[in-house]
Amino acid sequence: MRFFRVWEASKDPPSVIVVGSALWSIINSNGSKESVEQYKINLTRLVQPIDRLYEKKSRILWTIQAPVNQDKLVADKAAVKNNLLDLYNNAAIEILSDSKANLWWSIRLIGQGMVLESPDGIHLAERPLKHCTQILLNMYCNDYMNFNDGTCCSSMESVLTANCMGLYRFIIKLRGRPLHDYQLVPDVESDAPLVSTQNYYLLFTSLTKMSIIMAYFFICDRTNFFMKENKYYSEFSFWLPIGYVMVLGLFFTEDSKLTKILHRDQLNECKGWMQLVILVYHVTGASRILIIKMHIKVLISSYLFLLGYEQFSYVWHRGDISIVSLFRNLFKLNFMTVTLCLCMNRPYQFYYFGPLLSFWYLMIYCFFAFPPHITAQTSENNLKQFFYLLIKFVCLFSIITILFMSEVFFEKIFVTRPWKALFVTTDDDIHEWWFRWKLDRYSIIYGMCFSLLLTVGQKYNIFDDNNHSNLFSKGMALSATLAAFLGLGTYTTITFLCRNELECSEIHSYVVFIPIVSYIFLRNISGMLRTRYSSFFAWFGEIHLELFLSQYHIWLAADTHGVLVLIPGFPVLNLIITTFLFVCASHEIHQVTNTLLPYAVPSEWKHVLRNFILFLAILVPIGINDGMFY
Repeated sequence: MRFFRVWEASKDPPSVIVVGSALWSIINSNGSKESVEQYKINLTRLVQPIDRLYEKKSRILWTIQAPVNQDKLVADKAAVKNNLLDLYNNAAIEILSDSKANLWWSIRLIGQGMVLESPDGIHLAERPLKHCTQILLNMYCNDYMNFNDGTCCSSMESVLTANCMGLYRFIIKLRGRPLHDYQLVPDVESDAPLVSTQNYYLLFTSLTKMSIIMAYFFICDRTNFFMKENKYYSEFSFWLPIGYVMVLGLFFTEDSKLTKILHRDQLNECKGWMQLVILVYHVTGASRILIIKMHIKVLISSYLFLLGYEQFSYVWHRGDISIVSLFRNLFKLNFMTVTLCLCMNRPYQFYYFGPLLSFWYLMIYCFFAFPPHITAQTSENNLKQFFYLLIKFVCLFSIITILFMSEVFFEKIFVTRPWKALFVTTDDDIHEWWFRWKLDRYSIIYGMCFSLLLTVGQKYNIFDDNNHSNLFSKGMALSATLAAFLGLGTYTTITFLCRNELECSEIHSYVVFIPIVSYIFLRNISGMLRTRYSSFFAWFGEIHLELFLSQYHIWLAADTHGVLVLIPGFPVLNLIITTFLFVCASHEIHQVTNTLLPYAVPSEWKHVLRNFILFLAILVPIGINDGMFY
């Protein structure tokens, strides 16, 4: 009481006061339960001084007493019993819960978990004391420090004006009609006609659905409403779900109507199983294992390889390099990313997967857009077109190599305003983008070259994938299979021989095509394997981008540093429920993206440019507020 009166009278009281009592009351009363009533009276007298100190911006932490190790207690402290400590703790909880004091629960949990380490049965050992000190520092310092971790031990971020305006507009749209009136959305990758842009009800319901999902994102990872926990890696926790997912994928196998190498069903299947493996890798914290980490990097590179393959095949056969096609692809790649940036107050580069795909897609588009325009039709009877194509490949390879050879030149290009904001982190650091860019700098070229080689092979009948038969003769198929297994083994061997991640990363960009092409050969040599696919994996493959981005906030937590906890104390049940909600949200976002696509990117190029200018008109004030232009 004396200290509190002094602090209360002071003009400059302490910023943080850590206080607690129980042990000496028990010792002085020789363990009498009657002293608990006097303890309650004394605590009641503290409530007003605590509240007055709170008004002076002091933060009071009342420590919940940790249990003691009664086997180590000396004779004069033998009266301290854990059941008595519980009585005193309950009294403090009952009286101080309605005051401005914060009850420090975690200090009891730490002491309880490490009670055997106590040197005298009462005081904390060095290790739990360090944990408690770290928690105290986190509580006081994290609000003033720029951590990547968005919510751990810090207050809720202030809500931006853009958040409020967006939420207000979405709430207004809620008025009028129920949300359960759904309408089928056509597959934007098919030749089906796009949704009529006059159907504004579908537009409003889609925006409303997106706002509800974003509200769930915000609650999960920008507030302290739900708990978070650390990731814990073990061989069992990583490989068991991997095995389980693979068995499920094999169980849902179906015949495909398509027979071509890397047909649509097979592409979705490949993207699906890779995404599921990446999710397991993230939730189990397996990044500490170098071999696993490098193989996950192969999967990330595979997405860029497939991007190069798909876009080259599309433009080569259809010749579509229109403005509408450009903006449609950019919208699908960036709609969720930009929405998350605005709702979760994170830089564009934080969600690196979308920016990475978008950047390399733009490179592919420029590759085809710059004259001469080379397609299957223009090169049918003109071999010069292949020579021009070779020159384009050499130029693209040279530009990438020049940027790689000079990090200073690279930084001068990418830190130029106003696009600097697209490539730097919250610390105004571009090294994260530099690392990811150089790691996969040749992946799209590998994919484009592979697509070209397949096209040439089909044209000159080197292999036949127009039916359900094998690609090659028996002897050649056996040789190709052995070579493919050798290719997979080669990369794995390289990862074992690397002494650290830096060494592995240096060689990764030069050899990453080996395991990718090897897998494609193994998957397609046999006609039986080529014409069957896993519908389970293919379903996840269609929403792979949404899955990758959503995991940041509603499956993992604290910006991927932890795991979201909806049901404390039941880790398996919690994982099942969070996974279900996470997958459902990702699927709905995918549907919303496809629904909004014809509204955001109409079929008329003039309307596309109009919408783009309107988007810039909204984005520029936000960019000015964030210092994008100065």
